[in-house]
Amino acid sequence: MVAGIKLWLAALLPVALACNGYTGGVPKAVGTKTNKAVITVKAGQTFDGKWNRYDRGAGACNGQGEGGKADAVFLLEAGATLKNVIIGKNQAEGVHCDGHCTLEYVWFEDVCEDAISIKNDKAGSQSWIIGGGAYHASDKVVQHNGCGTVNIINYYVEDFGKLYRSCGNCKSQCKRNVYIEGVTAKNGDLLVGINSNYGDTATIKNTCSDAGTKCQMFKGCAGGCEPPKAGLCTG
Repeated sequence: MVAGIKLWLAALLPVALACNGYTGGVPKAVGTKTNKAVITVKAGQTFDGKWNRYDRGAGACNGQGEGGKADAVFLLEAGATLKNVIIGKNQAEGVHCDGHCTLEYVWFEDVCEDAISIKNDKAGSQSWIIGGGAYHASDKVVQHNGCGTVNIINYYVEDFGKLYRSCGNCKSQCKRNVYIEGVTAKNGDLLVGINSNYGDTATIKNTCSDAGTKCQMFKGCAGGCEPPKAGLCTG
């Protein structure tokens, strides 16, 4: 086992009931709601979008320009849940979580910078991304900057750079964990990127993916670097 990384690659080839990401495309929105400011979902509360499309208005996407929580469509405080939502293409940042969070059936029509950013989640906490999916993420779908575990279950992703990336150069670094099961991934470069030198773990089960690399290790740093690759995950 390399650098303490644990990776279980089970049933990566398509089998019955293994890949449960919905392949029928983004659900049809019942309407569009454009907001000038981020929508905050308070700690422990649930926001049900009832299958509306939410965005920030025309011109909101600046490509790969790094944004913050004020640029997001939704900001979820610790323990908040967002469900039954379609994030439209007119946004710079999709969903930001300030602490652990849950996303249920949240879809991204066209990712701008990152679809989901999870920050300030504490070690031992669990974030859940259940169902839903994302299209056209040239970089990352899930950016994880906190210290907990992110669970990605029955997700669909197409045309993407990375499904999950543990932050490679955050100013404050820690061990992070990701659990992926039942995911369907098409036309992607990398399913998972983790930092071997911080003890990150990745578990991948029952996933159908044609990504060039399933799990790539990096040597992370505490700010100010471009993390180099450190070999493929093993275990």
